[in-house]
Amino acid sequence: MSTILIQGGLLVDTEWTRHADILIDGPIIVHVANKISEESLPPGTEIISAEGLCVLPGLIDSHTHYHLESRGTVTADSFKEGSKLATFGGVTTVIDFADDDKKGNLKACSKKRIKAMHSEMSVDFTLHQGVYSYRPGIEKELKELKASGIRTIKIFTTYKNVGYLIENIDELTVIFQECKKLDMMVCVHCEDDALVSKINDEWTGTYTPLDHSSLRPAEVEARGIETVAKIAHSQDMRLYVVHLSSKAGLEVVRKYRNLGTDIIVETTPHYLFLDKSKLEGENGPLYVMTPPLRTREDNLALQEALVNGEIQVVATDHCSFTKEQKLESNDCRTILPGIPGTEELLPLIHTFSYEHGVIGISQIVNLLSTGPAKIFGIYPQKGSLRVGSDADIVLFDPEAAWTLSSETTHSASGYTPYEGIDVTGKVIATYLRGRLIMSDEVYLGIPGDGLFVPQDKKHLDEVYWK
Repeated sequence: MSTILIQGGLLVDTEWTRHADILIDGPIIVHVANKISEESLPPGTEIISAEGLCVLPGLIDSHTHYHLESRGTVTADSFKEGSKLATFGGVTTVIDFADDDKKGNLKACSKKRIKAMHSEMSVDFTLHQGVYSYRPGIEKELKELKASGIRTIKIFTTYKNVGYLIENIDELTVIFQECKKLDMMVCVHCEDDALVSKINDEWTGTYTPLDHSSLRPAEVEARGIETVAKIAHSQDMRLYVVHLSSKAGLEVVRKYRNLGTDIIVETTPHYLFLDKSKLEGENGPLYVMTPPLRTREDNLALQEALVNGEIQVVATDHCSFTKEQKLESNDCRTILPGIPGTEELLPLIHTFSYEHGVIGISQIVNLLSTGPAKIFGIYPQKGSLRVGSDADIVLFDPEAAWTLSSETTHSASGYTPYEGIDVTGKVIATYLRGRLIMSDEVYLGIPGDGLFVPQDKKHLDEVYWK
């Protein structure tokens, strides 16, 4: 195994920021000091100058859908492609999803997904396990799932039409209760299915991409959050809301936090920076996802919540289809939903910080790395520059100015929803467990090198949001 000394960079952790050296031996960080003498190192140690660069812990995109099979097709970014674009964005770990086949063995569902990912991923990964129905023995399934290294489940308050919705509140409450007993996290896609159905049944308008925002308005999200927050409050347990998109949804979160409910909130760059005007015109289908894009007012409300510490995680919900696939339909009911985003995560959030001076680089690291690692039980193995942590390291130039475009990003979708946006800050090199996997625009990842990371460490109480 190789020894690497990274010298003179600005090391950024959530607890400190300082110019220092960091020593890697094999896959692990073994020493951090103001100055590490080269004479003390074994022969053959590789010396890397990080002068003028930030040294960050590898980022964690805690919401991805690589190789998602949907509506008779598969996403453009499968495991190989997703891993590649992740390295260009400094992402060394992703948290993807395993579907529930409803056959009564959640562990088997995750095991199947892990096997598929392990064969082709070149960055590390862990999983959220979908739970799409209540059935006798669900408590045993959850217990076995946790023992296998997965302690987070994903549920939906919508998509009854495709079998994702657990409609019976009593059954849903039992699942919450069992997760509380097992100290497992419940993550929820919050949209009220009954209201979605009512709006669609009464709709007399067209079905353009822009209409998608009216067919699934912000009230749908707010009601969905209300439903699950009420259950979490009654059980005195934590709740994780995925991809918060609206001011209305945020107000419900605030309501239940004021009642004492622990709610962790995730949002995405597209809900922070893009609005529904993107759904207009011939390229409107490229911007269709669920929940839909909202108004500029919603953008600003979420940006303010991010600055105020009311949002704990920024992830991407990366779910990419090719430009051609997206443009096959102009009917929002049949457009394949989802957009790419993993690669653009860091430059977009850093640019927001750089231009507005509202959050520091340590806060960015907490939102994109340390916070998710703690929340999902993989800290300090991931999300840290501590001695003993995995040597997942990103060399980041905070002053590099460039433009996001289909030519400068690497998704197999062939486009970026952030086309033409000028950003400040660029990943120069990415290391996974001490191995260089991207440097100076050259991809060095090896499919199959990515490892499953068990969620077996609990540091959630170190995450503060109140």
